[in-house]
Amino acid sequence: MKEIVVISGKGGTGKTSITASFAYLGGKDIVVADCDVDAADMHLLLEPDFAKSEDFYSGFIAKIDQDKCTQCGKCADVCRFDAIPVVDGQHWVESLNCEGCGYCPRVCPADAIIMEEQNVGQWYVSTTKTGSPMVHARLGIGAENSGKLVARVKKEAKNIAQQNHKNFILVDGSPGVGCPVVSSLSGANFVVLVTEPTVSGLHDLKRVHELVKKFNIRAGCIINKSDLNHRVCEEIEDFLKKENIVLISRLPYDETFTKAMTEGQTIVEYKKNGITATLKKSWKKVKQTA
Repeated sequence: MKEIVVISGKGGTGKTSITASFAYLGGKDIVVADCDVDAADMHLLLEPDFAKSEDFYSGFIAKIDQDKCTQCGKCADVCRFDAIPVVDGQHWVESLNCEGCGYCPRVCPADAIIMEEQNVGQWYVSTTKTGSPMVHARLGIGAENSGKLVARVKKEAKNIAQQNHKNFILVDGSPGVGCPVVSSLSGANFVVLVTEPTVSGLHDLKRVHELVKKFNIRAGCIINKSDLNHRVCEEIEDFLKKENIVLISRLPYDETFTKAMTEGQTIVEYKKNGITATLKKSWKKVKQTA
């Protein structure tokens, strides 16, 4: 079983559109994991049925029992995050500011503060329109611990793949280099980097590849909208050669991507064209290289 992770250094490169196309081409032979939990949108293209859902609890937040609180103010004095203001003469916890460190209940002389585990989102197990299993999640608004939710999604996807003897897990990771990306890369066999020929695209490609190298994972690259800037595209290809990154394919700019998305379809099912053929070759090359 091989785990393929698709990531990008920045948003807007077409990462999810390409991953969804790979998922459609992979059909029932793969397990899909949408690990872009902060802005999950693979479900818009793959039509999962949300057959199973479960709340995800992670992290803690302080809660003050007003019946026990003596309003001594010691909790507010030690809170480094200014999360315990006084409202109408009573101390309250501001949930968005509380970091769940647990210091305030330690200093409370009245034992009036407890730490409550937080429901920060939900994760789902679905069957997509291609018949493939899909594990995905949604992080709550303003919630933290996205890396832990990604780890939960990946763990469930791996269990399903092992139970059903699937050859590949296809992971749609978050853009950037933050905690959810680090969690997405853990345990991966191959990484597909999706970039675009812009100054920011090249810069962020280099940045995310530095992260991939720390995990010692082999990488390939798809240059999307490759015909927008030939000079930067050449710079990207020079960088790929220098870093021994496999050039999987170059995709030209095509508004069909947007048209397909508005219809809730991947581009490979929306219309037969040059991009569909290139994406089929790209998916074949990814499987062979991984």
